[in-house]
Amino acid sequence: MDDKSNKLLLVPVLTVLFVMIGYQYICPAGSTSCRFGNGESFPFSKYPADVKRESPDPDEDASFRFQSKFNFTREDLERHVDFDMKGNDVIVFLHIQKTGGTTFGRHLVRNIHLERPCDCRSGQKKCTCHRPGKAESWLFSRFSTGWSCGLHADWTELTNCVPAVMNKKQKKDAPLNRRNFYYITLLRDPVSRYLSEWKHVQRGATWKTALHMCDGRPPTPDELPACYSSEDWTGVSLEEFMACPSNLANNRQTRMLADLSLVGCYNLSSMSEERRAELLLSSAKRNLLRMAFFGLTEYQRKTQFLFERTFGLHFITAFTQINGTRAAGVTVGTPTRRRIEELNTLDMQLYEYARELFSQRVQYCHHQERQEERERKREQRRRMKEQKASQIQQQDDNERKDAEQEKMELTGVTEDYSSQVVRWSPHPPPLVSDALLTVLHITIQLSKAVAEGLGMQKCVVSGELYVVMHRRAVELL
Repeated sequence: MDDKSNKLLLVPVLTVLFVMIGYQYICPAGSTSCRFGNGESFPFSKYPADVKRESPDPDEDASFRFQSKFNFTREDLERHVDFDMKGNDVIVFLHIQKTGGTTFGRHLVRNIHLERPCDCRSGQKKCTCHRPGKAESWLFSRFSTGWSCGLHADWTELTNCVPAVMNKKQKKDAPLNRRNFYYITLLRDPVSRYLSEWKHVQRGATWKTALHMCDGRPPTPDELPACYSSEDWTGVSLEEFMACPSNLANNRQTRMLADLSLVGCYNLSSMSEERRAELLLSSAKRNLLRMAFFGLTEYQRKTQFLFERTFGLHFITAFTQINGTRAAGVTVGTPTRRRIEELNTLDMQLYEYARELFSQRVQYCHHQERQEERERKREQRRRMKEQKASQIQQQDDNERKDAEQEKMELTGVTEDYSSQVVRWSPHPPPLVSDALLTVLHITIQLSKAVAEGLGMQKCVVSGELYVVMHRRAVELL
């Protein structure tokens, strides 16, 4: 019984050992291809369970990998204009305070490859940016035409002012509707922009000369009361700055991009606050979407790339990202930051919308560039293939022509040789004929002598030999 029990126990033990040995052979130590459970993976899995998947480059087709919460269409992302600098097209720069517009404005007049560069003279605030061959400007901005529509004019002011001003300045005879006005602007993170404006005002900035024209008139003092009674607001604290309800720093980006005529301009009593906010935000988003271009202060290189891609103009030197701004040096607590976000609720929503639209446009442009590069390489390969096929065909044609030429030459030689043979054969040279006759004559004489000297029996044979030789001689002659 003991031996039998030991044998029965040995079978499962051997089975377990066999399974363990087989598992170690199939799944060696350190392998990630045989793990199950929470870390389940399979031998042909593209991403093993213990390997962290790399997040895609934000510039690498990301817009085609996730669903946009704003559902942008391809038409929304496609931004390329046929800007005709030699014609009547005009770029209009809407400069919002503290968004990096001064730096960008200088790029426009000093840092673009142009057939006719802007004339920027030392000591002058404005540059002359004329079209090639024309004494008229292609750019409407602070550093080219100045504040012709008012200091930091907004969307409402520019769209009602720029066409008339440009036509008056240039005394253009062509109808206004033949001009193309391409509006551009920059946006910035609302909290950073608000803090930057506060520091600017604290140093004495006022923008008192701004017109704020809407529906043909500026706002009344009741519609837009001042936040301070002195000449400026120098030294204002952040708490005082945030406490003024009529402070135009609040939601400045939304207000400057919206059509204020839709909300009764600066008359706050024309509708409810909620309705006004809704109309302002939707109008600002719509206008931003329809603009030829907008950039983000926080993404200088991408802003440069998108501008160049949109207008087909190229900057001489690359943009630099400057993060050491005055706003960056301001430290605020969480409650203060939340208060700033509340005061700029519309700007926060607008910037979220703008950042996603901007990101997807950049990604879409990169996607188009790669497609164009692939198409260029495909076209290059096609041309090389056609060129190679043409060379091979030409080589075959040359070889065929050479073969035909050699055949013709060989045929000519053969015909010439044959004609010579035919011409020479009926008339052999006299020397050869005389020698042959002499030999034949001697041979015949010898044959006769032999025949005479032989008996009667061989005479017939010798006679026959004579006759044969005589006939042969005749044939040869």
